[in-house]
Parts: sequence; structure tokens; C-alpha cells
Amino acid sequence: MHDFCFTIPYGLILVVGGVIGYAKRGSTASLAGGLGTGFLLLIAGFLSLKAFEKRRNSYLALILETVCAFALTWVMGQRYLQTSKIMPAGVVAAISALMAGFYLYKIATGGNHIPSKAE
Repeated sequence: MHDFCFTIPYGLILVVGGVIGYAKRGSTASLAGGLGTGFLLLIAGFLSLKAFEKRRNSYLALILETVCAFALTWVMGQRYLQTSKIMPAGVVAAISALMAGFYLYKIATGGNHIPSKAE
């Protein structure tokens, strides 16, 4: 599976979560965090997709995705430990930890597999 297949939905979830957090609680931190990391992940996902279409890997996108996932795992994991609230801190920390592991796997295996051209 290619990184952009998971990164784009992951970014969209964060953007929507930030907007919902702001709408429900008036939390500007949720809005800024969700939009900021969500848009960074969307940009990285689209960079990776465009590189894949050119039959290349975008290691810049992969590093950006990994850094965002680890940062969210750390920040939301700390918030979960402080509040013991599953939603949203525990859920975002868990999803981000899974994504960080996936990105590390992609880095270790050399990025997206580029299929050979059919002759």
C-alpha cells in the first residue's frame, strides 16, 4: 500500500476533527492543531501522489508525514495521560501511533513500490 493512500484520509480526519472541536467547544487549539497538521499531511500526501505518478518517491513527503505522526502521537498521548479522555486525545494518539509505524515501515522498505512499466 502506498503512503498517500492513508495520508490523505488521515489529514482529512484531522481537519474535520479540528473544525468539529472548534464548533462544539469553541477550542481554537483544536482548530489550529487540526487544520495545521491536517493540511501539512494533505500537502505531503499530494506531493507523494504526484511523485508516484511520475514514477518516483518523495522522501520529503515521507519525512514530513512521519514527523507529523510522531508529533501528534506525543502531544495527544500526553493529553490522554493527563485527562484519561478517549475522545479525542486517545483516538488521535492511537491513530497517529499506527500511522507513525506505517511511515517507518515505508522508510525502511525504500518508500512506495513503483511498478515496472508494461512492455
